[in-house]
Amino acid sequence: MAKIFYSMAGEGRGHAVRVLTLVEHLRLEHELVLFASGDAYDFLVKTYGTTQVENVRLLRVSGLQFRYTGGKLDLFKSTAGAMTFARRELPALVDALLRRIDAEQPDLAISDFEPTLPRAARMSGLPWMSIDHQHVLMAYDLSSLPFLLRRYAWWMSWAVRWYYGWGEYTAVASSFYTPPLKRGFENVRQVGPMLRPEIILTEPSTNKFLLSYLRSNTPPEVINVLANCGWPVRIYGLGEKPSVGQLSFHAIDEHRFVEDLAACAGLFSAAGNQLLGEALYYGKPVFAIPEEMHHEQQINACFLRQMGAGDWVTAEKFRSQHFYQFLSRLEEFRENLLPVKGNLNGTPNALAAIEEALHPNQSQPVSV
Repeated sequence: MAKIFYSMAGEGRGHAVRVLTLVEHLRLEHELVLFASGDAYDFLVKTYGTTQVENVRLLRVSGLQFRYTGGKLDLFKSTAGAMTFARRELPALVDALLRRIDAEQPDLAISDFEPTLPRAARMSGLPWMSIDHQHVLMAYDLSSLPFLLRRYAWWMSWAVRWYYGWGEYTAVASSFYTPPLKRGFENVRQVGPMLRPEIILTEPSTNKFLLSYLRSNTPPEVINVLANCGWPVRIYGLGEKPSVGQLSFHAIDEHRFVEDLAACAGLFSAAGNQLLGEALYYGKPVFAIPEEMHHEQQINACFLRQMGAGDWVTAEKFRSQHFYQFLSRLEEFRENLLPVKGNLNGTPNALAAIEEALHPNQSQPVSV
């Protein structure tokens, strides 16, 4: 049995869902210490914080956070906040992890786009690896994207380098799309989304309703369009409240959400890699509404369109005609999804990469 330290970014659910999926497999044979902040901690504490789970400890730590202005992502404030975090908090956090590494002697560190553990691992000589979606920005050939998104990806690739540092490490990129790798990144392992056991075990069907997962800052125009689209829509993310026409509002319930995702006719949501991957695994067409300043989600949405699996427009520019056109093409999108339906599970390949990292003579590190 190996001991693994595993850290993750705290923003959103995607990082935590990816970690939870892998941990549920790994804890059968290994001991894990999880370091989480923000949304990730709030998500994982429901599983690992209220009761003792064998071979898993969950610890709350400080982490980077997105900043919002007027309900919209503010890249300037987010960047300034990251710089403040790096200057004021990061050194002390690294020192604390170095002491914990010295005391507990783990065999491997894994980071899902979290900068503290890779630094401590490198300084202590602890073997480490990354499993994330953000390596897409650095390692993938994104030449099919519009110029502004390519420029954003280039700029953010330096943030990925800052998170992980320079040198050799094992890198696993999890994504529902797999364009070619750029020269110099041939050893980055491309895997599909980490699919939870309940996703795999729930059989998909197609019923006459749409599923939606929205953020609290979703523009009112979006709700108005959904209310008048002529379909029943089950909405998560805005809290439980009385129905409005054919719109029903539900509290976050992971089990019920998976059941609805498996049974819906299509998904209407932001463009996070994890949720899009789960929907496409079920063969569900997706209409994505990333925020105007959330360029990473716009990249996901572009590949969604290129796959013929759905369509997108930013939340700020969303209008009824966009959605009615999507609804008219549902059957076309379902046909396009047949080759990937049931075939996007990246969990086995990610677990294999972890086992190889525990036995470094078999692994192929990437140098950045």
